[in-house]
Amino acid sequence: MFSIAITLLIIPSILHVARTRHLYDDVGHFRKQHDHGIPRLGGVAIFVSFTITLLLFSMVDKSMPLSYLLIGSILLVAMGIKDDLSGVNSSTKFIIQFFVAAILVFLGDIRFTSMYGVFGINDLPYIPSAFLSILFIMLIVNAFNLIDGIDGLAGTTCIVVNGAFAAFFIYIHHYEYAAISLTILGAVCGFLRYNLTPAKIFMGDAGSLLIGLISAIMAVKFVEINKQLSPEVKPILNTVPALTFAILIGPIFDTLRVFTLRVFSGTSPFTADRNHIHHRILRLGFTHMQTTAILAGINIISIIIAFLLSDLGNFQLIMLILLNSLIFNWVVTFSLRSKEREKLALRNLFL
Repeated sequence: MFSIAITLLIIPSILHVARTRHLYDDVGHFRKQHDHGIPRLGGVAIFVSFTITLLLFSMVDKSMPLSYLLIGSILLVAMGIKDDLSGVNSSTKFIIQFFVAAILVFLGDIRFTSMYGVFGINDLPYIPSAFLSILFIMLIVNAFNLIDGIDGLAGTTCIVVNGAFAAFFIYIHHYEYAAISLTILGAVCGFLRYNLTPAKIFMGDAGSLLIGLISAIMAVKFVEINKQLSPEVKPILNTVPALTFAILIGPIFDTLRVFTLRVFSGTSPFTADRNHIHHRILRLGFTHMQTTAILAGINIISIIIAFLLSDLGNFQLIMLILLNSLIFNWVVTFSLRSKEREKLALRNLFL
């Protein structure tokens, strides 16, 4: 509640400054979904709320080095603000993201140490562990940045993801990590008050990069602490990698999908377009809020599947969750093609 209140108090001031200084979104960009300027500084409010609340009510111990978490957050938010106001080239973004991930992995020791038998791999040596962890953190950070394309989607996804992590952390009695998830969740809840349609403010890169970073850190910690679970809870969470994949399936699937399509079409995987899953659902005639609700629902269904079918094993569950997303994507594709055929038939009818 404290982080919600801080965000709600800060955003009106940000809106006032944005109006005074004309700090608005670029409405002329082809990817924009709005016809009027909207400030992109909501991430500032999320960051301030998250940081103040975490420092005031921190339950973090040595297993979660707060200093490195905040250093990484500050670096990403600072870069995000610069990008929101004047732009940052892609190479600079990836260098800073790599630097932040390296700080967390090498200095904070926030990394995967086991694959839990996925692909026949169990314990990971240090170098492969560090490489995989850096790659994963950068993937999730960019995935949240990429889904921030319509009102409420990135924020709602953050709530689903960190709400799930918080619930499972509480379930396995790791309240210090649940506190972090709940803190970012509260900050984003306050932001959504002004971001739901009609949006008055966007979180911008500063916000999407921050929630991506916190979600990635919580995912790594969730996978790792399973190794120390007591015997009475371990059998229920014996497929933690698959469960983590299910929690993050929304941003992960969309990112891998658009990257794959861009590579096969001969364009750079980092080229912006309007082929994200949320853009395609909008073309079916759904509103921003309906699209956000649909994607959040698919994410929640994946989490429930992973939790209830934990006896299947990690690899089988990951494949099942991926199949669920592929089927949903096929339904969207089929619906779009059907709609295009109907439009063509109507056009021919009136010619």
